[in-house]
Amino acid sequence: MKVIDHINQAIENKTTHFSFELLPPRKGNSIYKVFDTIDKLREFDPKYINITSHCDEVIFAESANGTFQKKLTNKRPGTVAVAAAIKNKYKVTVVPHVICQGFTPEETENALIDLNFLDIQDLLLLKGDSSKRHEFAPKEAGHKYAIDLIEQVNQVNRGDYLDGTHTEAFETPFSYGVAGYPEKHEEAPNLESDIYFLKKKVDAGADYIVTQMFFDNKKFFEFEKKIRAAGITVPLIPGVKPISALSQLNLLPQVFKVDIPEELAAEVRKCKNNEQVKALGTEWGIHQSKELIKHGVPSLHFYSFMASNCVRDIAREIF
Repeated sequence: MKVIDHINQAIENKTTHFSFELLPPRKGNSIYKVFDTIDKLREFDPKYINITSHCDEVIFAESANGTFQKKLTNKRPGTVAVAAAIKNKYKVTVVPHVICQGFTPEETENALIDLNFLDIQDLLLLKGDSSKRHEFAPKEAGHKYAIDLIEQVNQVNRGDYLDGTHTEAFETPFSYGVAGYPEKHEEAPNLESDIYFLKKKVDAGADYIVTQMFFDNKKFFEFEKKIRAAGITVPLIPGVKPISALSQLNLLPQVFKVDIPEELAAEVRKCKNNEQVKALGTEWGIHQSKELIKHGVPSLHFYSFMASNCVRDIAREIF
């Protein structure tokens, strides 16, 4: 089943499904670390598992003469291979992320062909964010926006390729979701503008929207009302991230441009160590999740990086 089929099934049955996102292992690490995370969470019957994608980062390596040279490295390669390994081992729907940042259209096309060969038909299509190590810049005439990436996937679904080749369309075309930002994307001038471009992505073919993490459910509910008023009707899946370390009080807002409510921030500041933060983050996540389920969301999508134990403890309370 595709992700949208799982979502529609949950809507029809008025249930809430469990899903989560994980990162490929760092270069040189074993895929069994990924499997360990899945093994912690598989008891909750995840309907799909997302695998993030990462582009090259700039590093400065010291040479033998003491000078530093600028180099590119991808610290987490292997999204397609990891997705295939998970699908093969666990027989679960997998959703590799495909991003604009750091990839040429030719590299993207080749990845799509590989995914089709591997019988993987679900994608999450994203622009790819800037970071301290790399500002967003299209690579070698690469895509600048997610809508451009969507159009390439649509072309491949039709059997049209960059070199002018035309073939029969895939028997099972790619289905894809896109990202939504309840607190707006960092580059958008305002939320209304962000929703305007979100609608363009949905109109172009996105089957569902999964949100960036948020810690205040009111922001999700308000976002949902606004996108529905704008004419966006596809399912909206909330993304939940348990806070799990003292450092995240400042790090998460900096990296992901999200607010942490003062009620939660004040309690984090009282914590003396990360174990106390994890307990607090789990309690907050349980409250968030129960309220979202009561609201009727068809799926809860958890960001598990550095928080798989918290996600497991939340899931035990709500699934």
